[in-house]
Amino acid sequence: MKIAEALTARADLQRRIEQLRARITANARYQEGEEPAEDAAALLGEAEKDLARLRELIRRINATNARLDLGADGTMTDALAARDVLRLQHSLLVDAAAAASGSGSGFRQMRSELRQIAALPVAQLREAADRVAQELRELDNRIQEANWTHDLEE
Repeated sequence: MKIAEALTARADLQRRIEQLRARITANARYQEGEEPAEDAAALLGEAEKDLARLRELIRRINATNARLDLGADGTMTDALAARDVLRLQHSLLVDAAAAASGSGSGFRQMRSELRQIAALPVAQLREAADRVAQELRELDNRIQEANWTHDLEE
């Protein structure tokens, strides 16, 4: 199984567990004289089995990521951490540029009011955000390539 397939299986298991949670809570209590639509105890048993499978799958994904060498990007774990930080950095730069430019705030200034001045260089922030976005896309492509070319460890 490739890492990408394991990630898809993990997402499917997480969705299934959330669906089971909703079904369990919907059937955990019922009115006297009525029967619940589903057996909450049986659903709970299914959820327990899925949780055990999810735990093992996450363990294998994490073990693979910790050992998988991506060259200049370090291990897959290093690359994932870098990607998370790049996403946060990009968001911060975009928000700072938007705030400094006054866009999106619905702010309108009257002639009689004091002028608002940007405390940050908007153009430079947007250029930096573009550079970070490019770096993020390139790193994400390398991560995706590794996910589809490397097998999941046992």
